[in-house]
Amino acid sequence: MAEKAMPLNIPRRLGQREIDLIEQLAHCQLEMTPRQFEAKWDVDRSQIAALCHCSLGNVKRWFKTDENYRSPTKYHRRYLALSDLYLEHFERLPLELQQLICIDRSNLYKKGSFRS
Repeated sequence: MAEKAMPLNIPRRLGQREIDLIEQLAHCQLEMTPRQFEAKWDVDRSQIAALCHCSLGNVKRWFKTDENYRSPTKYHRRYLALSDLYLEHFERLPLELQQLICIDRSNLYKKGSFRS
């Protein structure tokens, strides 16, 4: 007789705190336009494409002023706002949180990267 497989992950129950946080996040207007991000940080458009998980062609269309202009989605603007927060406040993030958001500290202070 085959054993019944148990679920690997049992979802956590939501308490009032989590319900309130979800409500806040659902209405959060955290956004930054590509132009705002480029004006604040010395990045090139391929770096913006990498941060937004899209093609360089898409990013180039966000900067067009003719009929080829395309607006970045709210998801792209959210990625840029989150990237801005990480860049601006990285040193204040606890190590555990840095690791959760995929930041490899071993590469941060190498040549061409963040300065110590």
